[in-house]
Amino acid sequence: MILARGLGTRMRRGGGPTKLSAEQSTAADVGAKALMPLDRPFLDYLLHAAAAAGLRRVCMVVAPDHRAIREHLDRLAPRRLSVELAVQDQPHGTADAVAAAEGFAGGDEFLCLNGDNYYPAGVLCRLVELGSAGLAAFDRRGLLRGNIPPERINRFAVLELGADGSLRRIIEKPTDQQIARLHQPVLVSMNCWRFGPAIFEACRRVQPSPRGELELTDAVQSAIQAGATFQAVVVNEPVLDLSSRSDIAAVTRALAGTPVDV
Repeated sequence: MILARGLGTRMRRGGGPTKLSAEQSTAADVGAKALMPLDRPFLDYLLHAAAAAGLRRVCMVVAPDHRAIREHLDRLAPRRLSVELAVQDQPHGTADAVAAAEGFAGGDEFLCLNGDNYYPAGVLCRLVELGSAGLAAFDRRGLLRGNIPPERINRFAVLELGADGSLRRIIEKPTDQQIARLHQPVLVSMNCWRFGPAIFEACRRVQPSPRGELELTDAVQSAIQAGATFQAVVVNEPVLDLSSRSDIAAVTRALAGTPVDV
């Protein structure tokens, strides 16, 4: 499940010295991160990583106006993957986006990924092999090898794990004191999950956050309180983030020469 419904607010925001091609500027103006033209559309790399991890069905959660994505998929004609779309009618948050694709899961377990992050296929493989609900717990030091600035990484929510390696809670906006109490290395979530069907009921239970959105992190915490277990897979790998215009050049360089076979 690839969450690609976001409004792309940061991407649409102009400013800064970023130099883009005409095609990139057009995509950025409408927040079309999945279709951002690098050597080829960003979505192609996400689908390749999924196929390389052994996945065979992909559902993209999209906005009602998803014609451009549908047309791109028709041109791409994937042979290793079947790709379907689930519509999130309104941008009510990530928990609502996951709930919009409940029909796709059909009671099975599934991986859930951000549509503006490129995760190495090896990380997805480890979640596939996990065999139960869990998440990729990224070592902050590994993330420094990607394109995300250190000051931003230092603001990411951190993970508190139990002695058995299962997730206890996600600490949003952690204080220095909270971070100091965590086991080293400090681990963060980059929204790379393996879920079972219980997550859908948890998504329906959550209330709007102070931002006015239904947050997936709140749904996960609700599921934990109801007895669910999420096993952390600790990884020391970078993630490429395509959130804003300033990310485009670095992500283009990082993915240059990456083969795509979907």
